Amino acid sequence: MQFGQHPAPLRTLVHLSDTHLLADGALQFGAIDTTTRLCTALERLTRLDPAPEAIVVTGDLADQGEPGAYRQLRDLLDPLAADLGAQIVWVMGNHDERPAYAAGLFDREATTDEPQDAVHDIGGLRVISLDTTVPGYHHGELRKAQLRWLAEVLSTPAEHGTILALHHPPIPVPLVPAAAIIELLDQDRLAAVLAGTDVVSILGGHFHFSSHSTFAGIPVSVAAATCYLEDPAPDARFTSAVDAHQSVNVVHVYADRVVHSIVPVAAGPEVAGHPAAAAAQLAQMSPEERRELVSRKKSPLNSG
Repeated sequence: MQFGQHPAPLRTLVHLSDTHLLADGALQFGAIDTTTRLCTALERLTRLDPAPEAIVVTGDLADQGEPGAYRQLRDLLDPLAADLGAQIVWVMGNHDERPAYAAGLFDREATTDEPQDAVHDIGGLRVISLDTTVPGYHHGELRKAQLRWLAEVLSTPAEHGTILALHHPPIPVPLVPAAAIIELLDQDRLAAVLAGTDVVSILGGHFHFSSHSTFAGIPVSVAAATCYLEDPAPDARFTSAVDAHQSVNVVHVYADRVVHSIVPVAAGPEVAGHPAAAAAQLAQMSPEERRELVSRKKSPLNSG
């Protein structure tokens, strides 16, 4: 159902990050059931309209890189993606381990330590999964061979442009200085590759809180984690992980722009609203009638 002057989006994606699943029911920090947190987030996705055509998960999929955690991820997301008719775009994060990631998610050789880069076609929208991880470390890097590969892929524009999905966002982190220590290194080299290409948005994770910026003139959207929030304004703490305010992002791609919306995982108590039937009733009205009913302060809709 489409109201207003803008057309329906060309493509709809869900962007979630930092699931940090643990095998065998273990709790993160001995306190957080990351599997339950993810299940709650996924249940929210079933209510989206339009339904997403892709689910992009920007890294730190498994907290300890355990093979069992990747199997569990597939068990949770594969059926949902099938029901929605959506592709899954997996992205490596610093907590992930390449061999277990490759074997658990793609049934590939489990001894590989090569970057896990991939290209996905979502109905003419190209989504590139770029592996920024460094084995044994938490900061991010891109190999020269990866940058050459990326430049080659981007040398041919996609029908609806390209979204670049990576774990380490190439933006400043003024609120959490600790995150700057484990940032993506040599960001200028990536900027040089992206200049003049059809990349319309960059999706990232890693921070465990939502953040937005630009990089090389391209909008950057960082999704918060589904497991826990890194408090961006802690009280007398250098870092502070809190079990609150988990969220996922919804990405709507238009011909000339990309819209990012934050959806909280935990639904709060409703204090006001209208039934779903109201939308169907509004759809039967002319644009002028809808505006009169919804916009006029003393209309029947607004005076109740």
